[in-house]
Amino acid sequence: MTTTESIRGIHLWDGSAYRGTSRIDWTGDRIDAVQSDEGTLDELCVIPGLVDTHVHLGAYSGTGHADWSSWPLITPWEEQVFHIANNAQKAARAGVTTLRDLSGDERQLAVKRAFDEGIQPGPRVLVHGAVGMTAGHGDLFIPPHYPHRGRTADSPDECRKLVREYARMGADGIKIFVSGGVLSMGDKVGWRNQTLDEIRATIDEAHALSMPVAAHSHSAEGNEIALSVGADSLEHGTGLEADQWERLVAGNIPVAPTLLINDAIADGRVAVTDDAREKAKDVVAYRDSLFGDAGRAGIRFVLGTDANGIFVQFGDQMEEVRLMADMFGWDAERALRAATSDAADVVGLTKRVGTLAEGYGADFVVLRGRPWENIADLRVENIVAVVSRGRLVHGALPTAA
Repeated sequence: MTTTESIRGIHLWDGSAYRGTSRIDWTGDRIDAVQSDEGTLDELCVIPGLVDTHVHLGAYSGTGHADWSSWPLITPWEEQVFHIANNAQKAARAGVTTLRDLSGDERQLAVKRAFDEGIQPGPRVLVHGAVGMTAGHGDLFIPPHYPHRGRTADSPDECRKLVREYARMGADGIKIFVSGGVLSMGDKVGWRNQTLDEIRATIDEAHALSMPVAAHSHSAEGNEIALSVGADSLEHGTGLEADQWERLVAGNIPVAPTLLINDAIADGRVAVTDDAREKAKDVVAYRDSLFGDAGRAGIRFVLGTDANGIFVQFGDQMEEVRLMADMFGWDAERALRAATSDAADVVGLTKRVGTLAEGYGADFVVLRGRPWENIADLRVENIVAVVSRGRLVHGALPTAA
């Protein structure tokens, strides 16, 4: 039998605003009530669990060492599922209770279902299937002579068919590529990926099946393509030229900036090829020349890290939020919304997560400090407890005197 649990006398920020000293009651994965209460836990606060709109769960998650590029190719899928689940659970323990995997398949969907059905405790996972071309960014993570390749689509009909296959699997959305990438082998950031007819067919089919489309873009040309074909979000968004800002704001189109990963690659903090590092340096220089003004212009940047546990850890999301606040000149509350209620809206869960209110899912983080006043307080070291889907997954719940 599920029992009702409570935290009393704690400062509460609900995903939009500070609500004062409060009491929060939940039963299983449902918040029963959030109401004013007398304060006794003055040093602590509670905020919604973070929502990362752009992750990749399918990387090595053990305590040893593995080559990030070859490990997915040589490791049986059955074994990879355990690593995917562990990566997601690491994120939850670090306060990220909703994750959107951009480029998932049967493996991520298996983990999602296991979490949803309570077979294993875990955060909320959404999965987007990738539709890309032969020799495109998604395909170029596989060496050219390796015999087993992932799914690609090289005509409008193949794009439609692949979207339908993902829909039948139960995917939550689709990812497309409108530029090259940083880490893919032999790639150039400025390369066109797929024709306009192929991209339009993908988006038309995805939208017909009620699936949002996230567009990977590292160039101004890629951003322009994404805007012209009706993509629902921009991933990375490098090259947000000023003449694109008004359309992005008018369309309320979200952008996941993935700051930390490109900084880490460009600065040599992670092991990559010289080619990838040089591409990242160019991406960061181009990005930094535009992003500050784009943020101040009102572009809808939301938390999206590209975390895979190798280049960005499942636990670095709070650092990403702090970087976003600095990059875009935001106050602390604006930065927190980008990682909670606004990010929840982007992944289609605005009525379920990202907000602490009656009827919402029981996902929240107990922290030391006041991160809506001082974003420097938003850090993993300040976490006291994490509740995901109503279950305590890290730390210990505070008790009011």
